[in-house]
Amino acid sequence: MMHIGLLIIRLVVGLTFVGHGAQKLFGWFGGYGLKGTGGWLESIGLKPGTTMALLAGLAEFVGGLLFALGLFTPFAAFLIAATMIVAIVKVHAPNGFWVTQNGFEYNLVLIAVVVGIALIGAGDYSLDAILR
Repeated sequence: MMHIGLLIIRLVVGLTFVGHGAQKLFGWFGGYGLKGTGGWLESIGLKPGTTMALLAGLAEFVGGLLFALGLFTPFAAFLIAATMIVAIVKVHAPNGFWVTQNGFEYNLVLIAVVVGIALIGAGDYSLDAILR
């Protein structure tokens, strides 16, 4: 049952990040695409905005896809955790902990999940397990 639990966690978290990356890269799911996201990133001091939007979008999209598949899971977790750390530092930390005040609570939970999975492994229902 543990491996099914790991699969569920990987699929939900990974595919959520794929969606967030697609918002930034392609403007899907109500996102603003590279130009819109880039403009916002510039407004918070991340320049050049479009390049930063591309990097963040790729980290989320690729990291999420790899995490969902359980492929190169530690690398996938690194990509996801890195984007969440930037989000905490640049956006959420000044607002405190609680997400209800736009704080970093949710980002920290996501970091804990991906790092935890990276440390214990993606489970038997993963491409990492097949490639061992």
